[in-house]
Amino acid sequence: MVATGTTDYDAVVTDLADDLLTYIDRSPTAFHAVEETKRRLLAHDFVELDPRKGEDVSGGDRCFIVRGGTIIAFVVGTQDPTEHGIRMIGAHTDSPNLRVKPVALTRAGGAFRIGMETYGGVLQHTWLDRDLTLAGRVVIRADKGLETRLVNFARPLMRIPSLAIHLNRGVNKDGLKLNAQKHLAPMLSLETGGELDFRDVVADELEDVLSAQIVSWDLAAADAVPSVRSGLSREIIHAPRLDNLGSSHSAVKALLGALDPQPATRLIALYDHEECGSRSAQGAQSSFLQGVIERIVNSFSTNATSFYTCMANSFLVSADMAHAVHPNHVDRHEPKHRPVLGAGPVIKQNINQSYATNDETSARFSEWCRAADVVPQHFVTRTDLPCGTTIGPITAARLGVRAVDVGNPMLSMHSCRELCAAADVDKMVGAMRAFLTDPTHF
Repeated sequence: MVATGTTDYDAVVTDLADDLLTYIDRSPTAFHAVEETKRRLLAHDFVELDPRKGEDVSGGDRCFIVRGGTIIAFVVGTQDPTEHGIRMIGAHTDSPNLRVKPVALTRAGGAFRIGMETYGGVLQHTWLDRDLTLAGRVVIRADKGLETRLVNFARPLMRIPSLAIHLNRGVNKDGLKLNAQKHLAPMLSLETGGELDFRDVVADELEDVLSAQIVSWDLAAADAVPSVRSGLSREIIHAPRLDNLGSSHSAVKALLGALDPQPATRLIALYDHEECGSRSAQGAQSSFLQGVIERIVNSFSTNATSFYTCMANSFLVSADMAHAVHPNHVDRHEPKHRPVLGAGPVIKQNINQSYATNDETSARFSEWCRAADVVPQHFVTRTDLPCGTTIGPITAARLGVRAVDVGNPMLSMHSCRELCAAADVDKMVGAMRAFLTDPTHF
């Protein structure tokens, strides 16, 4: 396969943290994250494969396949993957947010509001009093049939106002109690007479599209404020969707830094729908990744056991952001497992398999950290608290592959706007790159 039209889109950056901010701001939804990832891959001679066709691939090919908000990209190794395996990094493109309902507009109190569903484990109160925009995907009726268009209003468009303390006197003492149905509908416009059609609003933002052409949408509210760095030395990142675009960005940068010919195939899988359980046609519970791996394996060997042999020689780094110790809530963390912002990647472990890490896979990732001159941290949830989970156990169970769960430490997880350390970006990319380029056959 030969790619043409290479551009200098993804030029070398000296500060990976600033590049992360760019990646996030260009990715208000999972669909946009896929599009931004595609642009970076195409700038490095990757070719998009058609999932409806069964083209073979060969050593050195750089390819990617898209399904909705999920993208899988890989560099085919020079040797048979049944012998040298596949080095895989998994992350996810989606984040908890508010999604527009099919019948979008409601009227109340002299205002037009947008009806929203909560997607994933939204930290609801953090969406109040924020400048919000809309972004996502729209299906339109075109001359040649239905087609999809990405849309990003990319400006302050709506807001969910909090209730004044004068009307909720006990809020500071009793805590804020929100009802997702009643209290999370953003104000879009004042009711100044006449009707407002949501299709008109969307059509005005798209080029050469009439409202009558709009059939359906998958639109989300997103923070309209750009990502920034703060702190006395710009050492802190404030951004939406760090969970888990922070890990997706690291995976992309690691893959693009490991393009030289190598025996083993290198692959990244950036999934949609992790925040709601991964059970979809493009989620980690789907057959998407397995189908891509089978295409790679079958290009080299059609033996009935080739896939299973390949998986026995393969490894997955499941990357999802980790909980840093909270300076105001230190007691909510396991006393001997308190990851610190800026101190490097976190290996996440749960004996009940909420994370895929075990003693062997933890040791291997520690060695890749050492090769990158990085010291890993460790996270275990307090024994008296439930533990979250990731795509790691799902993928490991589906494929029968060894896996480790890791992530950079962060605060305000699942907030509309989150926080992490700039120094950790480079450290995670370094560890991932050491994994992808490890010359040993493990």
